[in-house]
Amino acid sequence: MQAILSSGMLFTGAIIFLLLLLTISMFRILREYERGVIFFLGRFEKVKGPGLIIVIPMIQQMVRVDLRTVVMDVPSQDVISRDNVSVRVNAVIYFRVIDPQKAIINVENFLQATSQLAQTTLRSVLGQHELDEMLANRDVLNVDIQEILDSRTDGWGIKVSNVEIKHVDLNETMIRAIARQAEAERTRRAKVIHASGEMEASDKLVEAAAKLAEEPNAILLRYLQTLTEIASEKNSTILFPMPIELLANLMPNKTKKAEDKTKHDNNG
Repeated sequence: MQAILSSGMLFTGAIIFLLLLLTISMFRILREYERGVIFFLGRFEKVKGPGLIIVIPMIQQMVRVDLRTVVMDVPSQDVISRDNVSVRVNAVIYFRVIDPQKAIINVENFLQATSQLAQTTLRSVLGQHELDEMLANRDVLNVDIQEILDSRTDGWGIKVSNVEIKHVDLNETMIRAIARQAEAERTRRAKVIHASGEMEASDKLVEAAAKLAEEPNAILLRYLQTLTEIASEKNSTILFPMPIELLANLMPNKTKKAEDKTKHDNNG
């Protein structure tokens, strides 16, 4: 009799223990950034959370979904640009789940699916642009990739908020070619600037010559100023050109006598 009672008590205790475990397992706590997708006998029922929720064991199942922004690194991709340059490009994307129901039901693994889609989109978009555009217009390319990813992941309940291209790696040959191109461009700019300076200087010289031609003594003042500047350098020998017109201005009496003698000889 005692054996039967003891076995009955053990059985009752086991039942109570199992019921206690089932009762405890019914209660789930979801954090503020978590949601629970509830399935009732395999069918979608609702999205619960955050806080304390009740899930009936063996009848209901719950799948946790994190709503925080996910930072995903896109591995380096081999891209051939529109001008047939081979580069390796990697990027980072920022996205989050905005519809837990679609993220669980419409796609098997939304993280892996988003990663693969980002890799293929990165190659296809960058392949439509030239190398110079990849290097100079990253902001425009980031926006294009973000818009494409956002539209394609909308059916998965995912919002792509930002895409950033991190590195565009070139081989050594292409780096040297770009360096030569930059050097040639700078040489071209230097020649254009020098030519523009020569043109402006020639215009100013023409204006100065016109001003000096108005007053003959002005050129004499310029020569004297130049002599003063040369003398200040303490040179032992100075070679200075002296035009005939200047000599005529310096010796007006001799010139006048020569002209009078010439007239006299002609009259004689």
